[in-house]
Amino acid sequence: MTNEQLKVLGIDEKWLEPLNETFKKYEINTKERQSAFIGQCAHESGNFKTLQENLNYSAEGLMKTWPSRFPTKEMADQYARQPAKIAGKVYNGRLGNTSEEEAAKYLGRGLIQLTGKENYEHCGLGIGADLLADPALLLDPRYACLSAGWFWNKKGLNALADSKDFETMTKRINGGLIGLDDRKAKIANAFHALSV
Repeated sequence: MTNEQLKVLGIDEKWLEPLNETFKKYEINTKERQSAFIGQCAHESGNFKTLQENLNYSAEGLMKTWPSRFPTKEMADQYARQPAKIAGKVYNGRLGNTSEEEAAKYLGRGLIQLTGKENYEHCGLGIGADLLADPALLLDPRYACLSAGWFWNKKGLNALADSKDFETMTKRINGGLIGLDDRKAKIANAFHALSV
């Protein structure tokens, strides 16, 4: 990957070294794999600009995003616009989090929004960083990128990039097909940029 290719994609040049390091470490080594990685990360991070999950939801947003956890307006009103409290409600007891404080501490960060104490621990071991002690490391381009590569590898996404199975890939990243058309467009755009 080159600075010129990043420019075409509207991605800041500070991502060049982290992307190339991640591509090498996780064998994201073909145009198909690299364009899928860039496209999915671009969708998840607002084109490499948003590296921390925004949980500042309105009551209506909570009910739409997590209908099983916020089934009524009255319940959602108790959490609206309180990110730490929202994190406690939606992530406590899941992903290795054993308290509301842990749920708020290990919310989504990095290019693919790594979430949960268990993922932070395992990813940290994989990339050589103590993410449990310093979760904010995932806001640094190098660790944001490496964490996405670790997740990519863990979920077997190179094989899905090779077969262009973007639906299964998207489900493995976010659990559903949210933003599938945007993801596909970003992958196609990245493929074009990498071909120039």
